[in-house]
Formats: sequence, C-alpha cells, structure tokens
Amino acid sequence: MGGLQPWHWIIVIAVFVLLFGAKKLPDAARSLGKSMRIFKSEIKEMQSDSSGSSADAPQPAKPITSERVEAPAPEQSPDRHTA
Repeated sequence: MGGLQPWHWIIVIAVFVLLFGAKKLPDAARSLGKSMRIFKSEIKEMQSDSSGSSADAPQPAKPITSERVEAPAPEQSPDRHTA
C-alpha cells in the first residue's frame, strides 16, 4: 500500500499525455527544470547571505521608501455656461 507500482506510473503518464498533449510535455518539463535550478540557486544565495551576515553585527533595518508617484492634478477646463 506504500509506494506506487509500475502500472500506477503508466496510468499517471498516460493521463498527463492526454491532458497536456505530447508536444507540450517537453516544454513543461524544461520550464520545470529551469524553475528548480533558479530555486536552488536562490536557496544557496540565501544561505550564503545568512551565514555571511551572522558574523557581522546586525544591521539596522532600512525604512522602505514609497514607490508611489503622486499623479499631477488634472487640468480644469473653463466652465461653459449656455444661456
């Protein structure tokens, strides 16, 4: 009852081929591989950053500057009165 048997894998692969089509599966696998490589590199970078910064004194938190840009006031058109 624990693991998947070979015929389970055949059914899973058949379902994936039916759902996504044979042409899209290599692209999906390639994208998944790229995503995993990026994820691993980010994890390694985070680990190296945390190990490097732990030797130094703790850095004070920087305030986050707002990225919000104030929109210019809309130009008001002259009032036109019809009489």
